[in-house]
Amino acid sequence: MIRAHLVVLDDGHMDPAPALYTIRINGHLGAMMLSAFPSMRPRLRGAETVLTGLLDRSALYGMLADIDALGLDLLEVRQLTPDPEGGQTVTSQHPGAPGASPLPDYAPVPRASLGPAVNGQDYYVGRVERNLYWVTDGDYHSAFLTTSGGVVLFDAPPTIGQNLQRAVNDIAVAEGVSNTVTHLVYTHHHSDHAGGSSLFGSDVVRIGHEETRRLLLRDNDPAKPPPEVTFADHRTLDIGGEHIELAWHGSNHSPDNIYIHFPDHDTLMLVDIVLPGWVPFYGINLSEDVPGYIEAAAKALSYPWKHLIAGHLGRLGSRDDVTLHQQYIADIEAGARTALATVDPTPYYQKYGDNPWAAVKAHLDAVADAAAAPVIEKYTGVLGAVDVFTNATAFTILESIRLDLGYRMDVHS
Repeated sequence: MIRAHLVVLDDGHMDPAPALYTIRINGHLGAMMLSAFPSMRPRLRGAETVLTGLLDRSALYGMLADIDALGLDLLEVRQLTPDPEGGQTVTSQHPGAPGASPLPDYAPVPRASLGPAVNGQDYYVGRVERNLYWVTDGDYHSAFLTTSGGVVLFDAPPTIGQNLQRAVNDIAVAEGVSNTVTHLVYTHHHSDHAGGSSLFGSDVVRIGHEETRRLLLRDNDPAKPPPEVTFADHRTLDIGGEHIELAWHGSNHSPDNIYIHFPDHDTLMLVDIVLPGWVPFYGINLSEDVPGYIEAAAKALSYPWKHLIAGHLGRLGSRDDVTLHQQYIADIEAGARTALATVDPTPYYQKYGDNPWAAVKAHLDAVADAAAAPVIEKYTGVLGAVDVFTNATAFTILESIRLDLGYRMDVHS
């Protein structure tokens, strides 16, 4: 039964423009129930589930109807923008309001792309297999292994921050094991995955690729101390009775990004390559080596594993997720080759005359759009954010096809 407090404007009508709302529901909603609200960010607060997101009036009414139809106990709907005069809630100027640039609409996120809800402190910790666990804040991933000698942590994203130790504490209490982090393994040097490392003090043994050490020494960031223990190609760790295999198979997302295999836990950790249920972020996750990035998925599948810890977004991955990612990238590659061969550059150079950069941009944007269009149509409803980032990925791949592989780069005669 709906018994919520609805926040209204002074004229008694709800704001017709998109606004940020928080919606409180009695009880903890599971992943299946949360999948009914893909545009809302969930978190647990006490005995309640709190959903936050940007909604216009029709979307808000539709969500209320869905909540009612699902028989959920709605406690409150509140618009989050306060009146600066301290009075009733009002709408501030934001994208989507009259006079401001509207926010674009995107395709709904497939339910299969969504992961578990975070708790009231904005993290989720779950078992992968046996004594291997993963932690997420809904975007970034970390992992840890409990051993007879302490805890081995894999990556320390600053967005999860102190919640990493809280997650370890949760498992330590539940399982009766140590909560002391003794080792920290870096997947690579980027701050968004390593920037919480300093939280674990100077006594932790840090491990990483030799290039990770070089790059962290270069960066000189106290938040991510360089690893003391390094390796070049392969390193086997035997810590507290647990067996962990580290490997570097060449540059991909970054020059130092490594593969972490847990053979006794049927798991591979490979960060910033495949994002289970989602397309890559800008370009291909801002990767420095496009051919290496594309090849990394096949190298991942050469390992025996069932679970993938991928570094980002809401859930663990599977081998099927990697195969789907390969298909998506292959379709973009094929589309880019076709578009490079068929999109006529002449109109752009005719229009822009002595401004070659404008002509090049217009031509390559048209090539990327032509390559992306059939891929967006094919994967909408299959992968999250297909319509958000596929054009950028198509541009990155077509430039690699041109510059790395020499396609359509004929020698002038």
